[in-house]
Amino acid sequence: MAVFAEEVDLAGYTTLRLGGPARRFVEATTEAELVAAIRNADDAGEPVLVLGGGSNLVVSDDGFPGTVVHIGTRGTERVAAEGDTVLLRVQAGEDWDPFVARCVADGLAGVECLSGIPGRVGATPIQNVGAYGQDVSETIVEVRAYDREARTVVALDRDACRFTYRHSAFKGHDRFVVLDVTYALHEAEESRPIAYTELAKKLGVQPGDRVTLKEARDAVLELRRGKGMVLDPADPDTRSAGSFFTNPVLEPGQLAELERRVADRLGPDATFPRYPESGGRVKTSAAWLIDRAGFGKGHAAGPARISTKHTLALTNPGDASTADLLALAREVRRGVREAFGVELVNEPVLVGVTL
Repeated sequence: MAVFAEEVDLAGYTTLRLGGPARRFVEATTEAELVAAIRNADDAGEPVLVLGGGSNLVVSDDGFPGTVVHIGTRGTERVAAEGDTVLLRVQAGEDWDPFVARCVADGLAGVECLSGIPGRVGATPIQNVGAYGQDVSETIVEVRAYDREARTVVALDRDACRFTYRHSAFKGHDRFVVLDVTYALHEAEESRPIAYTELAKKLGVQPGDRVTLKEARDAVLELRRGKGMVLDPADPDTRSAGSFFTNPVLEPGQLAELERRVADRLGPDATFPRYPESGGRVKTSAAWLIDRAGFGKGHAAGPARISTKHTLALTNPGDASTADLLALAREVRRGVREAFGVELVNEPVLVGVTL
C-alpha cells in the first residue's frame, strides 16, 4: 500500500539538499500504486510533482503546494534475447548506477560509460541521459508510461520518444509518467567503441577502440570522481544537480558571432571547443564558456558556489538556499551572455522557480 504523509521536507530527497516542504507526499512502490496516486491527484485538481532520485531537480525554498509522488518501484526483467542482444525491462524506481554495475558484471555492454550518474532509471529517457560518448537513446527500445491526458498506460518505441541532445518527448511537460524502460544491451566482454577523447586518453587507447567493460566503468568513475560528479556525503562538491547548463548547440550565425567574440576577448589565434552537429550546427562547451567568462572553479556568490572540481556544477556546500543557488546561476548565465553572446540553458528541472 502506498505511504502518505504531509509537509515532507523535499531537501532530503534531492542531491542538492535544497527545497521546502511538499504539502502532500506519496511513496509508491508498485506500478498500480504509482498510477493510482497520479490519477487521484489529477482527479482532485492537485498539482503533481513526480520525484525519483532528485538528482536533476532544483526545488523552491517554499516547497511544492501539491502532491509529490515518489517513485519507489523496483525490479529488472530479462524479457527477450536474440543473438547477442538482450532486452532488459527495468522499473522506473531502480537506482541507475547499481543497474549499470549489474550490467557490467553480467557482461552486458551499452551503458558502461554512463557509470556513476545519480538518479533513477525513470529519469534516463526524459533527459536522454548521456556522458562520455554514450546516450541512453542508443539502447532504449521502449518506454512504458502513464499518459495523464488519455488516462491510460502507453508504450512508446524509440522513434516515438523523439530523442535529441538532452531532450525527448517526455521533457518540458508532465503528460507522461515513466513506468519502466526497456534497454537493448549486447553480451560482450568488451565495451562499445570508446567515443569520447578524454575517456580514451584516460584508458590509454584511441577513440574507436574497445576495452573491457570493467576498465571502461572504472575509468569513467575515476573521471567523474575527479570532477565531483559521483555522490559522496564527505565531498560537498557532490551536493549538486550535476551539470547545471547544457552544452550550447549553435546555428551558423551564432557560431560566427562566438568566433568574433572569442577573437576580440582572447586574441585572434584563440580557439574554442566545437563538435559538428546535424544541419550545419555546432556544439560547444558550456564549461569552457563559463571559465573563459571569468567564473572559475570555486567561484562563489553568497553561500552557493561553483564546484571546486568542475565549472559546470553549481553546488550547495552546506548552508545555501535555492534562492542562493539561482542567484549564482543567473550571474554565470549573464556573464557568459555578455562575454560571448551565448545564452546558457539550465539542464535541471526547476520546480516553483525560474531562471
